Amino acid sequence: MLNLLLTSVGRRSYLVKYFRDALKGIGKVHVANSSDVTPAFQEADEGVVTPLIYDDGYIPFLLEYCKQHQIGLLLSLFDIDLLILAQNKKKFQDIGVRVVVSDEAVIRICNDKWATYHFLTENGFNAPQTFVSMDEVTRKLEANELRFPLILKPRWGMGSIGIYEAENKQELFVLYEKIKRDIQKTYLKYESAEDREQSVLVQEKLDAQEYGLDVINDLDGVYQTTIVKRKFAMRSGETDCAVTEDNEPIRQIGARLSQCLKHLGNLDVDVLVVNDRIYVLEMNARFGGGYPFSHIAGCNLPQAIVNWQCARSADTLLNVEFGVKAHKDISILRIANRKA
Repeated sequence: MLNLLLTSVGRRSYLVKYFRDALKGIGKVHVANSSDVTPAFQEADEGVVTPLIYDDGYIPFLLEYCKQHQIGLLLSLFDIDLLILAQNKKKFQDIGVRVVVSDEAVIRICNDKWATYHFLTENGFNAPQTFVSMDEVTRKLEANELRFPLILKPRWGMGSIGIYEAENKQELFVLYEKIKRDIQKTYLKYESAEDREQSVLVQEKLDAQEYGLDVINDLDGVYQTTIVKRKFAMRSGETDCAVTEDNEPIRQIGARLSQCLKHLGNLDVDVLVVNDRIYVLEMNARFGGGYPFSHIAGCNLPQAIVNWQCARSADTLLNVEFGVKAHKDISILRIANRKA
């Protein structure tokens, strides 16, 4: 028996289904979220409403739930959740739960886009010019070393929250202050509390073709493969339409990232290609919104994770067919009433 718990599951109903298929006959998929108005609950075998991630009772609640339901594997689908789980891995290991979350240092690099920029440049990857100091941005603009338009975004942001494009200096300063205010109105305020004065990034905008990568390591952090998807459309910060592509130079970037980070499972990566020059934009140490495009093309990472946990081979599970184009659809789901 192998039961799995997906935390901060939100709207990732497709991942719940993928894992249910992978565990068919050997275990159940449990899901957790801080709200019962959660679409993915409808697809799971069992669901539970948790305290908020930053609540002192969050980790004790999960530990007790794992004991009661004989959970063997735990994964999270939300960036803020990753850090809390990484910091408490040993508590879960002590009760027999394998937490498929990368080490704390990896999570901090990926969650903090300023740390991401330094990691990339220090390890020889190309990255768009990125700043947290408006004084430095101003100096670069005056020296013609930086040009409009510029992208502004929360340093610890995710999805499309608080991302704007400035066309001139007036917009630059207005949007910078707006994002700082907006951060305090969302859950991003918790992460940004680490450095509120430098909680907004300014980044050069590159005229580029964007790609999404699934850089896959096994549960010991050993590199397996990189799946490359050329993006055609985005919606709310996620890939909406993409096609799998055979692109060896980009795959090599994925392999190098794996070797530097030693992450566990999936690393969701955005890259930009400008005249054959590859820039790494962002990294998320989890299943990203672009994973379904890999899955529909033949990759089955949920099954591979189950196989690795059960000491079985996953050699044939991570291959994809190239040239598979897919588009996310919109559907409506009735939410069942749940007992308190």
